[in-house]
Amino acid sequence: ARKNNMQVKNALLTIQSQQQTNREITASALPIITGSVGMTDYIKIPTSLLPGEIFGQPAGTYIPVQFGTKYNSTANIQLQQSLFDGQVFIALRARPTTIQFQTKNLEVTEEAIKTNIYKIYYQLVLSKTQMDLLDANIARLQKLDHDANELYRNGFAEKLDLDKISVQLSNLQTEKIKALNNISIGYLGLKTLIGMPVKDTLVLVDKISEDQVREDFSNDTAYQYTDRKDFQYVSLAKKLNEFNIKRYQLSYIPILSLTGSYSKNAQRNKFDFMGKGDWFTTSYVGLNLAIPIFDGFARSARISRSRIELKMTENQLENLKLSIDGEVEQSKINFKSSLATMTFQKKNMQLAEAVYNQTKKKFEAGTGSNTEITAAQTDLITAQTNYITALYSAIIAKIDYLKATGKL
Repeated sequence: ARKNNMQVKNALLTIQSQQQTNREITASALPIITGSVGMTDYIKIPTSLLPGEIFGQPAGTYIPVQFGTKYNSTANIQLQQSLFDGQVFIALRARPTTIQFQTKNLEVTEEAIKTNIYKIYYQLVLSKTQMDLLDANIARLQKLDHDANELYRNGFAEKLDLDKISVQLSNLQTEKIKALNNISIGYLGLKTLIGMPVKDTLVLVDKISEDQVREDFSNDTAYQYTDRKDFQYVSLAKKLNEFNIKRYQLSYIPILSLTGSYSKNAQRNKFDFMGKGDWFTTSYVGLNLAIPIFDGFARSARISRSRIELKMTENQLENLKLSIDGEVEQSKINFKSSLATMTFQKKNMQLAEAVYNQTKKKFEAGTGSNTEITAAQTDLITAQTNYITALYSAIIAKIDYLKATGKL
């Protein structure tokens, strides 16, 4: 599932996307160099007005003159470097945390998928035991049906007795069909979770035993909130909110930047820039200080909103603590109950099997009734179903506890 589940794949892509976002943030602290080449063809050279007094004309008069050449060409290279920008500074500091945040999101996704895989996996493994019990019950009833037919042919049983056994046998066979259908659906769900094509074959070879379940951790009270992936995820979200507040606070500080330019300019009356003629050089270096004065209280609103978001995240953390405490205690209670029920139901199943075997002997000897054997068979099936349910409940409670304590 870590390699093929689509949710995990997308979480991995989100990390890669964040890495590219961080590269973009890094770029804001590096020099920006741009080059340009331009050419202008003045179809009509611009006209300027000069005071007439320069040429001995009356005051207040102007003489139109045209300056420049028909063709102008410029080649320029420009550099811009941010020397200090508070928001960029905080964004650079926040880069590792953003990667940790997305990585933790991946871990949370993996854990959720892992939990579901465990539950479906053990359900399917346990279905082997369920099918074995169903097959054993069907075999018992088939043997009973055979024996009842022999008794009927010899006049020691009624047709009604045969019909009752046939009904029970049909019910069990129907139950087996339903169980096989549920198992097939379970396999489809497991394939989907692990990203396996539906057409491929998946075979589970493990078996489950009570010893795997019986480890009692209900008296273990040592667990840390920080062991939980979702708690770590929200804690990182809180850290990012704190960075946001600092970023907006530093937006009140002036921004200092360096600029530089180097350009060549040529003017021609003929389009012969590759021939003779001068290219005139212009260059400069400058410092810019942008001082924020008033922005309509937009920065103040951003800071206030970020503080509210931080408080919401803190509340989320506190609520998560309560939720974790509840999950741990609930899984402990469920495990204790399921463990006790499993032990009881196993004994009950063994007792029901012994009762059935004894009743069957009485029935075969002609001293027992069909009602007794039917009731014993029903009790046995009920006891087996209760045992399987208790065993699965104990497994689920154990998985829930490990997840609640961050140890899955």
